[in-house]
Amino acid sequence: MPNDCITYQNSSYFSNLIVDYLNEKEELKPLYNRFPTLENFKLQIEEKQQNFSLDIRTILVDALKEQYQNIEPSDKTTSNIEKLLEEKTFTITTGHQLNLFTGPLYFLYKIVSVINLTKELKAKYPEYNFVPIYWMATEDHDFEEINYFNFNNKKIKWNKESNGPVGRLSTGGLDTVFEEFSAALGKGENADYLRELFKSSYLNHNTLTEATRYLTNELFKDQGLVIIDGDHKELKKSFAPLVKNELLNQTSFSEVNKTNKLLEEYKIQVNPREINLFYILDDLRERIIFENNFYTINNTNLKFSISEILTELENYPERFSPNVILRPLYQEAILPNLCYIGGGGELAYWFELKSNFEVNNVTFPILLLRNSVLIATEKQIKKADKLNLSWAELFLNQENLIEKKTKELSQFKIDFTEQKLHLSKQFQYLTEIAKKTDKSFIGAVKAQEAKQNKGLDNLEKRLLKAEKKKHSEKITQITQLQNELFPNKSLQERNKNLSEFVKIENYPSFLEKLLQKTDPLQQKFTIIEI
Repeated sequence: MPNDCITYQNSSYFSNLIVDYLNEKEELKPLYNRFPTLENFKLQIEEKQQNFSLDIRTILVDALKEQYQNIEPSDKTTSNIEKLLEEKTFTITTGHQLNLFTGPLYFLYKIVSVINLTKELKAKYPEYNFVPIYWMATEDHDFEEINYFNFNNKKIKWNKESNGPVGRLSTGGLDTVFEEFSAALGKGENADYLRELFKSSYLNHNTLTEATRYLTNELFKDQGLVIIDGDHKELKKSFAPLVKNELLNQTSFSEVNKTNKLLEEYKIQVNPREINLFYILDDLRERIIFENNFYTINNTNLKFSISEILTELENYPERFSPNVILRPLYQEAILPNLCYIGGGGELAYWFELKSNFEVNNVTFPILLLRNSVLIATEKQIKKADKLNLSWAELFLNQENLIEKKTKELSQFKIDFTEQKLHLSKQFQYLTEIAKKTDKSFIGAVKAQEAKQNKGLDNLEKRLLKAEKKKHSEKITQITQLQNELFPNKSLQERNKNLSEFVKIENYPSFLEKLLQKTDPLQQKFTIIEI
């Protein structure tokens, strides 16, 4: 089966905004710093180097060492953490929620994209060091988005009450989830590996942050991945001046709203609040609202004057949590970062943020769309060959795929374009006669032409319907295969979990295929056989 080049732009799975960005549409250029090419990273390095202090590097490394105290990093990860003290070391970052057992497949693809880009940059610029970073979204409070994963068409779900930052959640109750998953896994070496990985991650650690750090480290430590948790007092302390600016001046509200006017032809991904901060206390994470010269904490009785909130910030910076608008600013303020790698939805809100970075004097990173991958088994590929299906066809909307294959299977042409052209010429002739005799006939001629064209359309539809019925067995086989590869008529990577494929192919081999076959700077789908 030929490995067709399915570009992101031609796949129909990305928004107009992302397609226009990938095509480097001129009108979007004010919304980002540099387009992701190897050559442009040189200028990004120079800019970031001038705008990132050694003091912050020290704070960063101390925080990372503290966060790694209870897990065993590889020598490569330990070396990467130490290298962050050097002014010639930079990071490539992705971030993600703390999805149960990694959640959808694209969690892996994000991190693989980051790792591969650091390798490409090191080959291009050997005088610098490049460290892959995974930013854990520990302060997020949308538990319903992360408390499950899919395995063999079954939803493995963690039922638990949650209100505050998900990273602080106790892992209590995951033993029943483990039992359910373990039973679904069945037998075999790969099943035992997955079983032990889940158990070691979630049953041997007290919080979701600790469990996710351990799990991600186990999956990627040999690649030198560094995992960071922004929910840390000293890291927040270094960000405090920008938090103060947000509290006093509501800068991001005005800047992002100005930028959003440039994005009006697209769907606005997020809208800013007047203050884009939450207040965290124990299991509480609520919005900070400024009204009547006081800062109130939403859904609580907590209330601060201007001087009190600034004192609170000085004494307890860890209690101030950035929302989706400010989190990228926090990340870039504390990391010597060159590039953020994310999905289409993430990049869409990053495009809203550049002017806010500029007024806060923080370098805006290069934005790169993560790799997208379709995994197919040997059996599925053989089936596609037997059905004479190309990858380009399998990426089609299902209605279009059915119509295309029905027409190919039919013994005659199901296309009345020639007949419609002939009809058009006949009615052109009749219209000319009407003009020369009685112009009032022109309306009747046009009406008859529309009626005849509609009749041909209906005949074509009926013929196509009859042919679909005639070839229903093969059409069913085609749609079944497409549904296997694109569950819920969506991308596989948004539905499936790594466990489904690691059950088939051992994890080291699976990861190696992802690392070897994907290229972060290539804007096309990668198809991998397991």
